[in-house]
Amino acid sequence: MLTRETVQEILQPLRDPETGKSLMELQRIRDIVVKESTVRLSVIYSSEDVRASLEAQIREILEAMGAEDIHIRMRPLDSNAGGPARAKEPSNEDKLTKGHAAGMEDNTLLSEQSGIHFIAVASGKGGVGKSTVTVNLAAALARQGKKVGLIDADIYGFSVPDMMGIEEGPTVTEDGVIIPVERFGVKVMSMGFFIRENSPVIWRGPMLGKMLRQFFSDVAWGELDYMLLDLPPGTGDVALDVHQMIPQSKEIIVTTPHATAAFVAARAGAMALQTDHEILGVVENMSYYVCAHGGEKDYVFGRGGGGKLAETLHTELLAQLPLGGPDNHPSEPDFSPSVYKSGTESAVIYDEVARRITSKLEDNNERK
Repeated sequence: MLTRETVQEILQPLRDPETGKSLMELQRIRDIVVKESTVRLSVIYSSEDVRASLEAQIREILEAMGAEDIHIRMRPLDSNAGGPARAKEPSNEDKLTKGHAAGMEDNTLLSEQSGIHFIAVASGKGGVGKSTVTVNLAAALARQGKKVGLIDADIYGFSVPDMMGIEEGPTVTEDGVIIPVERFGVKVMSMGFFIRENSPVIWRGPMLGKMLRQFFSDVAWGELDYMLLDLPPGTGDVALDVHQMIPQSKEIIVTTPHATAAFVAARAGAMALQTDHEILGVVENMSYYVCAHGGEKDYVFGRGGGGKLAETLHTELLAQLPLGGPDNHPSEPDFSPSVYKSGTESAVIYDEVARRITSKLEDNNERK
């Protein structure tokens, strides 16, 4: 049976003709997605001379291993999906340090005068769909014409690039400025761009805080209306750092309807209140399952958790989202595993949440 690991292994012998190094080690073959006999990946080639032969080799190897449906996205080394050109492909270490050396510490992104609305998305525990809520809320805000940034601050459990179907990494200009990746109208930065092949992050709190500060200070975000932060679950170092770095940030708490999940989520909400962060509301995810035949709702995880949590935190229940994933296919040019297409049931709910949030925040600004 084909798996992501077997695809990585069988493509390992492929070499870059210029350096002789493995294309896998150079991260020229990446974004590998395997589902049954379908394989989807992206390849960065060094020159037009090798493009056709490289694609043919990969197809031949995968077909020999039983892949029937193969999607290969070929990208030249000296470009980044239409983004700024780069003279060379920087190492991950370069990307993490060059921007800091460029002297961008005067960045006013975090200043209250920046006019940016910061929204941190938190949960008490993992597995409740916090990242799904974050990426879809970001996409909904972008659909409404807002300029949106998204920082995947869940540094141990980063998942935003994969969830949004992002296949390229950020670029670094000659003077060391990091250019974020843009997808669905959202500018994105994540630790996932800098970690080789899903390796674990084994860092202590101070290093994580430093990494977050670089995401704010060393990235050319441009003009933004909203910056969303996907926080790690719970109330650990990273969540505390975010609360300290951005005192003006607002917060959304994500839970499921299960009573225990809501009870644990209340801790994240209490942390926000203790650090004087306004809670915009609660999103209850996986609220119900809609039967494909009769259209009836089945409340798989119980009922009432989100409403009870909102009451406990003296805020409102922003939405109740159904259980299920987007009906997206890997062959689609705008494929993403977790972002709902505009007009679908869940996308409409996210659009309404985005409207409620922008109305609340922008009306408050006008009153001031």
